[in-house]
Amino acid sequence: MVPYDMQTLEFSGGNNSLLNILCLGAHGDDIEIGCGGTILRMVRQWKELSIFWAVLSSDQTRAKEARNSASEFLRGTRQATVEVNEFRDGFFPYKGAEVKDYFEGLKRKFQPDLIFTHYRNDLHQDHRVVSELTWNTFRSHLILEYEIPKYDGDLGSPNIFVPLDRDTSQKKIEIIIRSFITQKEKHWFNEEVFLSIMRIRGMECNSQYGFAEGFYCRKALLQF
Repeated sequence: MVPYDMQTLEFSGGNNSLLNILCLGAHGDDIEIGCGGTILRMVRQWKELSIFWAVLSSDQTRAKEARNSASEFLRGTRQATVEVNEFRDGFFPYKGAEVKDYFEGLKRKFQPDLIFTHYRNDLHQDHRVVSELTWNTFRSHLILEYEIPKYDGDLGSPNIFVPLDRDTSQKKIEIIIRSFITQKEKHWFNEEVFLSIMRIRGMECNSQYGFAEGFYCRKALLQF
């Protein structure tokens, strides 16, 4: 019996089977903030893990930050591919055809079992486009939408949770703060914000560890 009351789901085959994960982020720190703790836990627990980590927007400095951060989160993964692109920050809706072409290319490169992407009700225009194109491109896949705290105040009520212990939560935050120096002046980019969200999500799912990341799942197929 699990030490908390919520219903749990597991991947078929358990953590000895190969699992292909696609992580999508509009900007260099999005994947880490949204699902970094979950990735750290999966890398630690899953023996056969293949991850494709795609960042869509960067400049030379932020690309270096993104690659350094990804290398820490993915350390120990059986197979990892990190791809950092240069779509213009803030202009994704106006570059829709180019961004869509990129997604079509992704579909030919990698066949994921699980996809992490932006929350569809995220008010940042780039985040929203990435979420829309994820669903447009990968219609028959399991997609979990992650959340990003920001000034817009667009957090919702997640329906999928991944419990995290304090050490994993703290490691996630330390890597983010250490890696993304260009973001340190933003008023929401700090340890207290990141930890508080994981603490709230941990409370909502009655995590035995006290912390969790929350996700939004629009569609899932139960097989008996």
